[in-house]
Amino acid sequence: MNFVSSENISKTYADKPLFENLNFGINQGERIGLIGVNGCGKSSLLKIIASAEKPDTGFVSVRKGITVGYLGQNPVFEEEKTVYDNIFSSSNAVIHLVKQYEGHLHKDQNTPNYHEIFQDLMEKMTEMDAWNMEQQVQEIISRLGIEHLSHKIVRQLSGGQRKRIAMAKVLIEQPDVLILDEPTNHLDMETVEWLENLVDSKFQTVLLVTHDRYFLDNLTNKIVEIDKGQVYRYDGNYAYYLEKKSEREEIKGAEIDKAKNLMRKELDWIRRQPKARGTKAKYRVDAFEDIKATATQKTGSAQLDLQIKTTRQGGKIGEIKKLYKSYPDLKLIENFSYVFKKGDKIGIIGKNGTGKSTFLNLLTGADKPDKGEIDIGETTAFGYYKQEDGFLDVEKRLIEVVKEIAEYIELANGQKISASSFLTMFMFAPADQYKFVSKLSGGERKRLQLLKVLIKNPNFLILDEPTNDLDIGTLNVLEEFLENFGGTLVIVSHDRYFMDRLVNHLFVFEGDGKVRDFSGNYSEYRIALENEKLNLKQPETKAENKELEPKSPNESVSNSKKMSFKEKFEYENLEKELADLEFKKANLLDKMNSGISNHEELLKISDEMKITVEMLDEKSLRWLELSEMV
Repeated sequence: MNFVSSENISKTYADKPLFENLNFGINQGERIGLIGVNGCGKSSLLKIIASAEKPDTGFVSVRKGITVGYLGQNPVFEEEKTVYDNIFSSSNAVIHLVKQYEGHLHKDQNTPNYHEIFQDLMEKMTEMDAWNMEQQVQEIISRLGIEHLSHKIVRQLSGGQRKRIAMAKVLIEQPDVLILDEPTNHLDMETVEWLENLVDSKFQTVLLVTHDRYFLDNLTNKIVEIDKGQVYRYDGNYAYYLEKKSEREEIKGAEIDKAKNLMRKELDWIRRQPKARGTKAKYRVDAFEDIKATATQKTGSAQLDLQIKTTRQGGKIGEIKKLYKSYPDLKLIENFSYVFKKGDKIGIIGKNGTGKSTFLNLLTGADKPDKGEIDIGETTAFGYYKQEDGFLDVEKRLIEVVKEIAEYIELANGQKISASSFLTMFMFAPADQYKFVSKLSGGERKRLQLLKVLIKNPNFLILDEPTNDLDIGTLNVLEEFLENFGGTLVIVSHDRYFMDRLVNHLFVFEGDGKVRDFSGNYSEYRIALENEKLNLKQPETKAENKELEPKSPNESVSNSKKMSFKEKFEYENLEKELADLEFKKANLLDKMNSGISNHEELLKISDEMKITVEMLDEKSLRWLELSEMV
């Protein structure tokens, strides 16, 4: 059943046509991932389908009785009203009743008729079967961390808070069609995983734009790509799309190669005996023009080109010594130490508000610790990419922004290029370089921010949520650059794929000042957490219960379990086996990311990865058991 139809829609933005005469529909049960390079019109298309913006031509129709919920990148609110009023601004009678009930709960119990009104509301909640909705509302508000904001005026809130409030509103409304534009921005990893599970279990029909490849792959059953104003549809998730797109580009490449060969022959024919051309077959002249059009097509999309020089790094990079930082009623970092080493690629994770951004400010000297010391090496040159783009002057042109830093830029190979050429490397065409920054899309601004950081040739890169608003193609190039980056890398990101691919170490901000130093990437950390939970849930045996009884010191020593020679041998071998399995897993992951187009080979690698991960889990559990005896 068709829920939403858009016919012959066109949209031009800042004199740039995004798409023309586009037909797009959403059927019941479809979960569509919309992808394409920054500036191709993804967000504009979502706005048009959600009726938040009108197309230049064409129209959008929604089946009668079908509700559409839309989460945009810049949500619109009633600015002078409270968060609470905005979240519950719905015509749905059950949501309106839940709002009354929740509002009454927060009132002073000495308010006149408080208990009578409360009793009446409880009866109505039962009559309208609203308790389940109330429970869901509480979970959504709690998980998004906005319960403490309920009575604040919306205009006073930050961008991240506004996005989470808009998300709470659209999730509570439970629309028939859920449209999400970069829903994972401003969320921590734990909340991203919760959102993924919620959308998977509660929403049947979804249209989304996201750079989070795990989120995209796990939630979609159809991918729609916008490429040069054309729309390509793939019936499958993101992994299936990658496979089929590769096949499509190979076929297209073969067609262009064939057309080029034909064009050379036809060109030779066209050029021969020009005086007699009028007597030649007109169909061959016409055919030549068609062949020329095919042969001169460009394959693929423009890609980010990162050939950045890195400043030489000395032996001493930096050291954190017994660091403390807190604010009134909020302890962020307590007694944390670390020595940075060459080749460190560190990921920083934790819930919002646990101190991740504060840590970055301490590291770069923008903030001072309460106690402790951060000793940075003399040759260490920081490059700090921040979430906010507030330091970009929107009244300046792109070329002016770059020339303020340098007229000529030296690349990794020693070549010096102009500011204009450097912008071209970052996918800003010469014709666009005199645009004002205010005219750029969100993703284009992020590319400009990245350019401003890398142009200074840092050897210690700090990236705070670098994946927000970047398209997937740009992310792939950025990841490849960061994998080969010779300096030190520190990343704060909620993008699980990005972290899994790049980091080999984690600082986990657990709250209340605790920072866990974990060796491994995000998925390995999640496995370790699950293993910890399993160990905590192990039922106590009779022997264990007996050990809890009071004993004399001698009895305690004599009854404690010692490691046998066989177990010691197994323990030592397990360490080697785990290292080998981790190496194998990394190689398989590299193969999966290498762009293999053979479907059977991909399936084989995927099966081998599954077996390897299962073996890692099993052997890790056994290693943990034996390590308790050491």
